[in-house]
Amino acid sequence: MKPRAGAWLGSLALAAGLASANAQGVDIFKDADLPLGHKLIAEHACSACHVKRVGGDGSSIYRPQGRINTPGALRGMVDYCSTELNLGLFPEEVTAIAAVLQRDHYRFGPRAPAPAPR
Repeated sequence: MKPRAGAWLGSLALAAGLASANAQGVDIFKDADLPLGHKLIAEHACSACHVKRVGGDGSSIYRPQGRINTPGALRGMVDYCSTELNLGLFPEEVTAIAAVLQRDHYRFGPRAPAPAPR
């Protein structure tokens, strides 16, 4: 069976997004336009798609076991969704959406140091 071209290109886009964004950490979201991210999430009915995919209120799609565990992986997944669904998002729009998801669901960031022993 021959793989679909869209799936192959989507995988390639995901890999490229992961490679470039993983190296940058949470800083990739520092200049993101959060109001734009909110607008795009609503405009493209992301929550409705998540409900169709995982059921319930769709929130169980966030933090799947071992899958999205870095800021780069998160941005790469948003880019993958854009590619697979033919949303045609620009890179800054992908970053804006990922930044909203980072803030509201994932909360990646530096780990707080362990408390000093008493």
